[in-house]
Amino acid sequence: MQIGTAAPTLVELEAAPHHFIKHISINNDYNVGTYEREAIALLNKLYKKHSIVIMVGGSGLYVNAVTKGLDELPKVDHNIREELNNRFQKDGLEGLQFQLRELDPKAYATIAIDNPQRLIRALEVCLSSGQPYTSFLTAKNKNRNFKTITIGLTADREIIYDRINKRVDLMIKEGLLDEVESLLPHKNLNALKTVGYRELFNFLDNEWTYDFAIAEIKKNTRRFAKRQLTWFKKDESTIWFDYKTDVNVIIEAINKRIKML
Repeated sequence: MQIGTAAPTLVELEAAPHHFIKHISINNDYNVGTYEREAIALLNKLYKKHSIVIMVGGSGLYVNAVTKGLDELPKVDHNIREELNNRFQKDGLEGLQFQLRELDPKAYATIAIDNPQRLIRALEVCLSSGQPYTSFLTAKNKNRNFKTITIGLTADREIIYDRINKRVDLMIKEGLLDEVESLLPHKNLNALKTVGYRELFNFLDNEWTYDFAIAEIKKNTRRFAKRQLTWFKKDESTIWFDYKTDVNVIIEAINKRIKML
């Protein structure tokens, strides 16, 4: 899944030690709770040798799990989860997305609703508890033995969308279709129900044309980016820089913030 996940290249991996890159099989269940535990355990080891560790992302939920901790969510009725998964397999995402918009508009506007796992997770909490999913995302931050400085890069939306479209074209050129075709026997796994894979599976199953599948990858990636921006903009502590800002200016700002901690 090198191409579809935009994993770091060998040159990038050699430039600095990386963690949580290709560290788990697509056949294994993995969730944000597991990631929180493993990331905190790793940080405890890294801080014995380094005073500063850089986290790059990505999914706002996973970032928050490490920096702030997860909220305690209610237990979910297994039958509800099974029913939602069956509906997804039979009818796709649209009906589930509409239901989440009705039950929890705030979740609909912020979570990755093109990700079936995230969408179903939010819905099952709503249906099991009778309350909006986002009503449970109010717990106080967990105590951490580190402090966090958050840096965000921004650009005009037109530039972001153009970059996304070109990025998809490059992934196709690099062989994304061949990569997806090699994973076709595993298409029902949660790890592969994601943007870039799901659309090309539909093409390979003769449900969509090739051009339509590529257009859908671009559209769904743009929608995901929009939700990322909405999520990260909520954090008032983030220091934002235009993407063209000289890196030395950003480093200087980080050093100043470190001295204030």
